[in-house]
Amino acid sequence: METRERQALSLGIERLERIQRGRFSFEELVESLLYVRRLWTIFIEDLAHPENGLPEKLRADIISIGLWVVKEADRLRDERSNDVVQLIEINRLIRDAL
Repeated sequence: METRERQALSLGIERLERIQRGRFSFEELVESLLYVRRLWTIFIEDLAHPENGLPEKLRADIISIGLWVVKEADRLRDERSNDVVQLIEINRLIRDAL
């Protein structure tokens, strides 16, 4: 994960922050959460690939984080949660670690 991934995460964070501020339509909510979900699905698939150069333990840890992000995005979309703060924070932590 490099610059391209950082940019993609930054866009996802911006979308999540808009949700946090409460300035969004239902369509924007769904679109933003699907963006974050698709992004992390791509990351998970890349990390699961045997040719990924990261150490196996790190890959497994990031995959676990990614699965949580996907699950949490689904919970928000299905209105089983309304707390976007943790989702924003974990995305910031991963982006800033790149």
